[in-house]
Amino acid sequence: MNYKYILPVFLFSGTVLFSQATSQTIVPNENLIAENIPAIPKSLSEKIKKYSESRSANFTAIHPNGKELIMVTRFASTNQLHKISQPMGNRKQLTFFEEPVNSADYEPVKGEYLVYSKDIGGNEFGQLFRLDLKTMESTLLTDGGRSQNGGMVWKKDGSGFYFTSTKRNGGDRDIYFMNPLKPEDTKPVLQLKGGGWRINDISDDGKKLLVGEYVSANESYLYLFNTETQKLEPITDRNEKQIVQGNARFSKNADEIWYVTDRGNEFNRLASLNLKTKKISYFTTDIPWEVSGYTLSKDKSKIAFETNESGLNKMYLMDANSKKYSEIKGLPVGLVNNFEFTNDGKSLFFSQSTYDSSADIYRLDLATNKIERWTDSEQGEMQKTDMSAPKLIEWKSFDGMKITGFYYPVSKKFTGKRPVLINIHGGPEGQSMASSLGSGNYYTNEMGVALIYPNVRGSSGFGKTYIASDNGFNRMNSVKDIGALLDWIAKQPELDKDRIMIMGGSYGGFMTLATAYEYADKIRCSVDIVGISDFNTFLKNTEEYRRDLRRVEYGDERDPAMSAFFTKIAPLNNTDKIKKPMFIIQGTNDPRVPVTEATQMRDKLKAQGNTVWYLEAKNEGHGFRKKENVDFQRLAVIRFMEEFLLK
Repeated sequence: MNYKYILPVFLFSGTVLFSQATSQTIVPNENLIAENIPAIPKSLSEKIKKYSESRSANFTAIHPNGKELIMVTRFASTNQLHKISQPMGNRKQLTFFEEPVNSADYEPVKGEYLVYSKDIGGNEFGQLFRLDLKTMESTLLTDGGRSQNGGMVWKKDGSGFYFTSTKRNGGDRDIYFMNPLKPEDTKPVLQLKGGGWRINDISDDGKKLLVGEYVSANESYLYLFNTETQKLEPITDRNEKQIVQGNARFSKNADEIWYVTDRGNEFNRLASLNLKTKKISYFTTDIPWEVSGYTLSKDKSKIAFETNESGLNKMYLMDANSKKYSEIKGLPVGLVNNFEFTNDGKSLFFSQSTYDSSADIYRLDLATNKIERWTDSEQGEMQKTDMSAPKLIEWKSFDGMKITGFYYPVSKKFTGKRPVLINIHGGPEGQSMASSLGSGNYYTNEMGVALIYPNVRGSSGFGKTYIASDNGFNRMNSVKDIGALLDWIAKQPELDKDRIMIMGGSYGGFMTLATAYEYADKIRCSVDIVGISDFNTFLKNTEEYRRDLRRVEYGDERDPAMSAFFTKIAPLNNTDKIKKPMFIIQGTNDPRVPVTEATQMRDKLKAQGNTVWYLEAKNEGHGFRKKENVDFQRLAVIRFMEEFLLK
């Protein structure tokens, strides 16, 4: 499977399910806390309906027979599991929960049941469940508490799977074995230190696991775990720092593994490593971009891999014996979300999206190279002519570094200089790619607001030097990249430098808050979604399983010098410089950026007399996932833009 990070989405696509105060206004539902948000006219929700009814389809599992898929899509409030058995066939919904279900695995031999993960209220404490496909009954398999459970790797005979869990102490991610038909017999097999561990693969005989240790976006290691002797032995050298070594898979050769690494290169390459001699062979050096994911066929004779080329994906097929590969032709220009071979190796399923369509599922016939479409997700009433096509732009920052991003121009029906919304991704190792705006097309097509999605330093996809260039004491250099973007906007004849709004989620929320105080005279307003307002308090209160992982990226607040730096740059400590209106949006149950990061910022701005709108969802976590909340958020943001960006 593709191993790309799935980042929270903060400009959502998605039916308005709000209670109505009068026949003319919309009010928040009972799970939303709204402060200072003025009445939202019902006419606005009717106007945006054209843009808010799109959906997507991503497959999550292929039946062992290769003829059925489990896919994820939304028909009510949240994403749920559906089964599809033929191209363009009817989708049968399998789960019907208030909480989203975004992943599942078939039992790998007969496919008589699924194992899926689900949390509560966005708290990300995913619990595993077994879904019997005959009775449609779900059974809880894990402890049901404040633990994260997932990363399943099945034994080839279907007798059970290894998985990771934080249940021992909430901070360390250990490995367990479970027979999902006898969950009461679940056994711990390996205690580990830290929250960055995952199981990459299992040998055909079930006796060995490939285990990965993620330290940071620039550093990871591989180990071999013998399930019989219980010994964990390093494959890579733990003393070698700042090298990515991950996504390992067993080769057909018993002494060899496949993996991706940036050793000796700016970008991740597909490589093999001999376990005995430690010799490394690289196979994608002639592609000057990152290999962002790959998958092996069951017989290990074929490899499909994906590259990330400046925010667009290409797919390649490789013969695992000859090591020769070629690009898969005939794909629309866009993004590939995941891909996997059928057990017989005759087909490759994948999900793909383009700027004018959300994700859908396709099948590549490897004998004929024909691509067959399996789903065609509705875009609501949006037409392709309503959708803005991204353009790659670039500018130079304060130190000469080249920064790029995607610019979505407004409809041609608008004239004159156009206002701009700058939307900054999270991560910080995320990447803005050439995706569909979805409901964001309302901004470009109905409001005449141009959108820019920058990839400031620290973003992934541009090499290991770039991704590390914002770490630690270099944090504010990425904010300066936004300052340089503001200067770039001022030089564009079609854009209005006096009407700019900053918006971002998670780390992008910190960037939004920092821009609000660093460049207060150059922006009109800002929208902070689940953003960090002080790295000291953030690192103190984020969930334990992720705290050390974040310290590697941001810096260790236990170091007095770093703590002092955090104090200096904290938006919470620079509110006196924030002069423009701000909208703060947060989920109560957020395990990554705790709700206190939002409330402390809100309270301090209010105490100073600043204009602050506030929206909090009691049944959400790190970004809104339930459609009724997503819809109200969108309407409130539009009202904020009407009031402070457009007037």
